[in-house]
Amino acid sequence: WSSDVCSSDLDYVVFWSLSMENISNNDAIIYVQNDVDSDIVVCDEGLSFWGGVDPDTGVIIDIHHPNCGEKLSGKIVLMPTSRGSCSGSGVLLQLAQNGNAPAALIFRETEDILTLGAMIAERLFDKNIAVLRLVPKLYNLLSEEKSAKIDNLKLHFSNTLIDLFQPSLDEIHLSNSDKKMLAGDNGQAVKIAMEVLCLMAAAQNADKLIDVSRGHIDGCILAHDANLHFAEKMLDMGASVIIPTTINAISVDRENWKSQGVAPDLGGKASRLADAYVKMGAYPTFTCAPYLLNSIPVKGEAIGWSESNAVIYANSVIGARTQKHPDYLDLFIAMTGRTPNTGVYLEENRKPVCEIQVTLPLNFDDAIWPMIGWLAGHKSPNGIPVLNGLENISINNDALKALCAAFGTTSAAPMLHIKGHTPEGKLSTIEDAKSKIIMPSDLYDLWQNFNTGSNKIDLVAIGSPHASTTECMQFLELLIHKNEKVIVPTILTVGRETLSKLEDQGYLSQFSKLSVQVVPDICWCSITEPIFPSKTKALITNSGKYAHYGKGLTGRNVRFGSLEACVNASINGYVDNEIPKWLMPYSAL
Repeated sequence: WSSDVCSSDLDYVVFWSLSMENISNNDAIIYVQNDVDSDIVVCDEGLSFWGGVDPDTGVIIDIHHPNCGEKLSGKIVLMPTSRGSCSGSGVLLQLAQNGNAPAALIFRETEDILTLGAMIAERLFDKNIAVLRLVPKLYNLLSEEKSAKIDNLKLHFSNTLIDLFQPSLDEIHLSNSDKKMLAGDNGQAVKIAMEVLCLMAAAQNADKLIDVSRGHIDGCILAHDANLHFAEKMLDMGASVIIPTTINAISVDRENWKSQGVAPDLGGKASRLADAYVKMGAYPTFTCAPYLLNSIPVKGEAIGWSESNAVIYANSVIGARTQKHPDYLDLFIAMTGRTPNTGVYLEENRKPVCEIQVTLPLNFDDAIWPMIGWLAGHKSPNGIPVLNGLENISINNDALKALCAAFGTTSAAPMLHIKGHTPEGKLSTIEDAKSKIIMPSDLYDLWQNFNTGSNKIDLVAIGSPHASTTECMQFLELLIHKNEKVIVPTILTVGRETLSKLEDQGYLSQFSKLSVQVVPDICWCSITEPIFPSKTKALITNSGKYAHYGKGLTGRNVRFGSLEACVNASINGYVDNEIPKWLMPYSAL
């Protein structure tokens, strides 16, 4: 797969003689300063710091990443751009606070998530991590080196000396209201928010800020103490939101964690973190799937969402417009109602950069959709693709949810198009583009990659992202149809609105009678013991996102399968080691 990818940039082969007159202001930009003299770590693939890097040690834990096991602390880290979760900014802040952050991050392409995390570390906590962006010719030259030095706005390696230029804010048009916020007329918290928004606008080559109508906060998960430190510091400074703002899933069931045996330290801190955002005016929705709420955006609406799966779904399926905003920037957007006018807010940047032709097996089940999403992201790790070949296939919203979430684990792109299914898909033809291909044999290989280790199952995990009402109902119907008792801990994580619907319709009591837990507020990406059963050695999920991140997050073996495969595991404690029948014909391809 690694050689068969789409990118928003061309592949570069560099034959270049370096001289100072070759360097312009846009060739070597420094966004955060730090004096560095260290070894270089090169990541040929983008990395999600959330789920991909241990926030306590700085070691890469993403088992699917080529650099898995490598320690980034104190190193100069090169990667084309980051990918995956918006929460990577918080992981970087945590690493900065505990002394295990990279000394410098150097990117070849535009990057928001880790850049923002470094800005927050510097401005609010006086912890510096250098962040640079180099044009490909410089980036590729540096990637051949073993070490480098950054000092006094200069980059040194071998016998080369490169001047580093700071971004200019002069070309960003600000409204009178923006200028007042920047001057501190609305308080210190808003002043900091506007300063960072302007810096991010410069980093994203935006010429102005625009209004957004609603926000979604992602940094409310107690993945580490840095999120709590940030939120409470902003609250103490008087921060408050000025647009309707929802909140992502948190780390505990907010109303019931004490009775569930959650440790007081974890429960108390997680509650303080959630409460801080509520006190700042956000709605306590506590869901990673805000597109399942009663009030959702409409096509063309400019919004300020964070949480990678929600961003990809909003752009792709709804046709709303939002960047994949990093954690912390989401609060600044909600505090000001403003965001840089860049990326997929602009029509021209919503166009696909490549086509991916999908050839489906003759038969398949619902497991195929997260697999297609994961493969599409792998084929297009940096650019927006359009998927062809699914025009005559029925795809419901749960399938699209699963596909978008899995796509976000392997691609940095904030959206994708599916011809025949997404609102902008029919306009996404690319002339003279070399198509990439997803074949049934690719699905077979991915299945093998997702399913290793023991087939004995100790936990069934549904709801990453949060399960919808229809997904919960389908799970319940499969259980009732099989007329078997659940013998394995089985947990569905949902948003509060979904929980209320299930309760109002009498289905929650049916789940309880079948010994299935339906837990609100929390999601699998943040679930911990004792909600996550401590004796678990292996689990199964129907989520491509959790299949990708689960082992790194939990240290347990993770199996993947359809919703029915998960139901079967819940009643017999095992998964079938055989390849699904619909994939068997492709095992020899």
